[in-house]
Amino acid sequence: MPAVLGLNFHHDTSACLVVDGRIYAAEEERWSGVKHNRTTRKGILTAPTHALDWCLRSAGITADDIDHVWTPSMRPSPRHGSWASPEQAELAALLPRALGQRLKLISHHTAHVLAGYLLSGEEHAAGLVIDAGGSPLGTDIASGRERITGYDLRPDSIDRIHQVAPAIAPGPSGPVRTHPSLGHFYRNLALRVIPPGNEVEGSMMALAAFGDPDHYYKELSDLVHLGEHGHVHVAAPWGSYDADTPLRIEGAIWTAQSADSKPLDARADLAAAAQRVFAKAVIHVARHLRRLTAARTLVFSGGCALNSHLNGTLAEESGFENLFVAPAPHDAGTAVGAALYAWNYVLGQPLVPTPEDADWGPLPGPLPNGALAGGYRSVSGLGERLIPTVAALLAGHHVVGWVRGGMEFGPRALGHRSILAHPGKAETKTRLNTLKQRAEYRPLAPLALAEEADAWFLGDGDPFMNRVVRARHCKSDRMPAVVHHDGTARLQTVSRGHSGVRPLLEEFHRLTGVPVLLNTSLNFKGTPILRTAEQAVAAAVELGLDALVVEDTLVLAPHVRIDTAVSASYGTDRA
Repeated sequence: MPAVLGLNFHHDTSACLVVDGRIYAAEEERWSGVKHNRTTRKGILTAPTHALDWCLRSAGITADDIDHVWTPSMRPSPRHGSWASPEQAELAALLPRALGQRLKLISHHTAHVLAGYLLSGEEHAAGLVIDAGGSPLGTDIASGRERITGYDLRPDSIDRIHQVAPAIAPGPSGPVRTHPSLGHFYRNLALRVIPPGNEVEGSMMALAAFGDPDHYYKELSDLVHLGEHGHVHVAAPWGSYDADTPLRIEGAIWTAQSADSKPLDARADLAAAAQRVFAKAVIHVARHLRRLTAARTLVFSGGCALNSHLNGTLAEESGFENLFVAPAPHDAGTAVGAALYAWNYVLGQPLVPTPEDADWGPLPGPLPNGALAGGYRSVSGLGERLIPTVAALLAGHHVVGWVRGGMEFGPRALGHRSILAHPGKAETKTRLNTLKQRAEYRPLAPLALAEEADAWFLGDGDPFMNRVVRARHCKSDRMPAVVHHDGTARLQTVSRGHSGVRPLLEEFHRLTGVPVLLNTSLNFKGTPILRTAEQAVAAAVELGLDALVVEDTLVLAPHVRIDTAVSASYGTDRA
């Protein structure tokens, strides 16, 4: 029984094991409790110890049973073109000997793109990876890193056909090397728009919906020059990480320290302009790849593929018929791409099926013993009545935690470690944003029955919540809690193959006529999605949720009576 392992040792540390065609994957942050599992000192690497141990135990194998181990490289090689470097030895030393001896390196961007392509079900696709930075490119390309990379992808070949590299530009005191990182460009602007203590990129994307993109567009577009053949040039220092340089526009100075003092409408205008400039650059590269490859499908990955608003625009304007965004496009997903590279290209094994769910992680485990805090009580033995009972609670506008099955791999809750609610009241969004200490302008996402989504939304949804679509105007007033200020929503489509929330969503639809639920992650501000039943119960109490489901057990707040909720819901008209 062949077995391969992919590992990511950098931020978003993760492990992915493929055994007999089945994926086991988990992120180390779910054990450490440190979001993105970042280290405190730059350059310090850690192994995904807990995630790796869980993968092996769940598959029932040991390190000796692994055939191949691959990981993305992030450091320069001492010899151009050689992947045999001190980095390989350093990473191998962090692993059990049986795994370290088998460790090999793959480029960061190749691991990113294969985490999408090898799950897409496509024979031929163009691949695009855009992030802050990846593997070193070598001394022949200005000693830069991967920033924007294009691929022609086929079952027997991975051809890198487009690479945007650093450039040398005149500066005030001599030549300056400029970096073409659209990931850094977006983050640099977000640092100057969003106050500290928030997820700056996601918050800026949300705030952009409230702004006028024309206001600052000319000034920001002058920072990103789009040339022939998919070239992108970002003016220094905006294409490399820069948290300090002031941005001067219309006599105002924007810094990370001043973001809190700027009026919200001005910040929204700058966010909207940044989103437009960013999206225009990505579409520019994608159209070039369409001309180079003549592929019908674009596979998009890398940190910038987390920008769901960009993905919606890319689907409409890139020239490709189909867009497939990797289930986990951020750095944790490189472990998946590395493992699938070994599975498909090294071992020649058949492709794993295109997933409808990403429940590749651990089960929640048992509820804590003894009395629950805060007067919460558990109800077990509901059996077939559990789903109708919870659907009735949701129909009555209760807010319910939902913890069932294998944990999602990736940055978003997809119906296994979620907080769910009826989307029909705008004040529900306000309540949840308050509970989770989120800015009021940030939207909450819908999940919808895949076969009903077209009647409620315009555009193709995504099973991994990676794409923004437009809500149908005629239905928006029935789901105000999940429709953003600009009429869009980051839609997760739930197919019949989804193992976590599908039966509940079907019953909620039957009760209310609404095939949509509000879905947000079960976590606290600044923490990863919670992994265990014990953590979920503690969160339900602290957040003040009305109810929580952990596998087949229902946990209720003191003020909630299920007999009243069920009879009231079943006795009312569909709303």
